[in-house]
Amino acid sequence: RLLSFINSPLSIEQQQATSDLTSESYLPPTSFNMPIVTAATALRRSLEDPKSFIVAPGVYDGLSARIALSVGFDALYMTGAGTAASVHGQADLGICTLNDMRANAEMLANISPSTPVIADADTGYGGPIMVARTTEQYSRSGVAAFHIEDQVQTKRCGHLAGKILVDKETYVSRIRAAVQARKRMGSDIVVIARTDALQGHGYEESVARLRAARDAGADVGFLEGITSREMARQAVQDLAPWPMLLNMVEHGATPSISVDEAKEMGFRIIIFPFAAIGPALTAIREGMEKLKRDGLPGLSTDLTPQMLFRTCGLDDSLKVDVEAGGAAFQGGVDLEDKE
Repeated sequence: RLLSFINSPLSIEQQQATSDLTSESYLPPTSFNMPIVTAATALRRSLEDPKSFIVAPGVYDGLSARIALSVGFDALYMTGAGTAASVHGQADLGICTLNDMRANAEMLANISPSTPVIADADTGYGGPIMVARTTEQYSRSGVAAFHIEDQVQTKRCGHLAGKILVDKETYVSRIRAAVQARKRMGSDIVVIARTDALQGHGYEESVARLRAARDAGADVGFLEGITSREMARQAVQDLAPWPMLLNMVEHGATPSISVDEAKEMGFRIIIFPFAAIGPALTAIREGMEKLKRDGLPGLSTDLTPQMLFRTCGLDDSLKVDVEAGGAAFQGGVDLEDKE
């Protein structure tokens, strides 16, 4: 922003009259005079388009994110359960701190900065001051959207029994703090209000909490633990035209609902938190058991180091070196075939 002021032929008064420098999402135009759109802005625009439907597979580390991007997904979801499991080797019981979650979200968001990352933000990690701090840190990290829930600080996965909630007023204060922080920053980050009230307080209380969150300025609603297709459809209708997110945890509390079904029901976003970590759990266990039993993992012949590294952007990295005039990789990195 400073350089754009210095290099501009306009006076300071003219620049101030023609530029919105109060917005965090403002970036100087490119040489082609095209605005740079953040992932948060792109996601917000998608939600404003009634024909848009967002599918976000759950990822938990750089490799799972790279694979999801390589098969063509246009959005990603950072799962809190996956983050707890991969970062700490722990169950999703509120163990991850704001720093844990923000660091993982920032890494994921910056693998492909134009791809929206929707991130779990648990309870916001404290009262309104901490929720505001969470909002600021997620926004500065490049996260496009995040959800905040109404469980107590010692929370647990939404698909486990025994959840304890804060009262509605405390929940709404969390949402309000997030919305106000977003506005102060001039950020387009999307605030998603999640309620876990269904399990212990019933459907009507859940909808009442979501309506209160909507009135506090939340951009999207998220009813956790939906137990039937009929309830899913009813929730969309009861909260229309507010955009709703469906959390599709297979073999959890919610019946299996496909992308096409969710779209037909009227949801605007669907996330699949276990899409990567579920298959990874199975595959890693099978590989370790085979190694223990047979003395070799028995990997397929196409599973080479080069294949792994190419999935993780090897060719792009080598291109950077070559274009900069580097000599370290002139001979390439591929080994000759061995018998």
